[in-house]
Amino acid sequence: MPGGTILVTGATGAQGGSVACYLLSSGRYRVRCLTRKPESAAATALQCAGAEVVQGDLEDPASLRAALDGCSGVFGVTNYWEHFEREYTEGKNLVDAVAEARIGHFVFSTLGYPSKPDLEVPHIEIKTRLEEYARSLGLPATYVHVAFYYENFLAYFPPRRRDDGSYWFGFPQGDTPLAAVAAADLGGVVVPIFDGPEEYKGRRVGVVGDDQPCQRYAETMSRVLGMRIAYRHVPREVFAAFGFPGADDLANMFDLNRRFILSRRKDLEESRALYPRIRTFEKWLTENADRFRSVLEAGSGAA
Repeated sequence: MPGGTILVTGATGAQGGSVACYLLSSGRYRVRCLTRKPESAAATALQCAGAEVVQGDLEDPASLRAALDGCSGVFGVTNYWEHFEREYTEGKNLVDAVAEARIGHFVFSTLGYPSKPDLEVPHIEIKTRLEEYARSLGLPATYVHVAFYYENFLAYFPPRRRDDGSYWFGFPQGDTPLAAVAAADLGGVVVPIFDGPEEYKGRRVGVVGDDQPCQRYAETMSRVLGMRIAYRHVPREVFAAFGFPGADDLANMFDLNRRFILSRRKDLEESRALYPRIRTFEKWLTENADRFRSVLEAGSGAA
């Protein structure tokens, strides 16, 4: 039965913040948010919205045990891009604390792509190992696999201006559809999972709002923003050589998608069934068009 107190980790981040907000707006749960910085603006906003904010750290098992006291459920997420290899230790600390506290329902954000020896993708592999570890303990858990964020087109892969005034973006995805979702919509999928624990315990649920080839995303950008924007396939070896932190990891991820993750339509259909208001890329882009234009106009130079 729904109800009780849900602990949300990563509550001031994209995934945890979405889940906390949707749990609060449902009116069916008490929400406890774990954060290293309870005085931050994001934590203060959650407290003003009705959440209980507690200080804690995935590196500190004692703080996790204290935060879990009296909870019936947990939403857990870890962050590879902040902690890199330490993510496994932090995730294991959380899983162990959940097991010790005998939590009734653990919704854990993980990943589980096929392992390929020629494509090392640490940010996927660590989350896969964490899911395997949690399953080995027999936890009453649901594992959500969240697709590529639409927001990545703003933060990490914004289209770049060409000399002729048009724009392009590119990575090693080829013509294979790229599953994507608004990070802010995750909570809309997670709340029904908490509402129906017996239906979802032991399952993986892929969280997907759209699943289209990148050229289609480019066409949508062009139409909505009134700009010429194209997708360019960038070979894996070229992308990996760009040299920024994690370039090889991301190059392998996109190439893995291109070669082995040919469709996530079933995940898209289940996400829409769980949360009918989940946004397509076009709807999200239309709502964020001014912000997107500002990012493009602020881009440096031509490419």
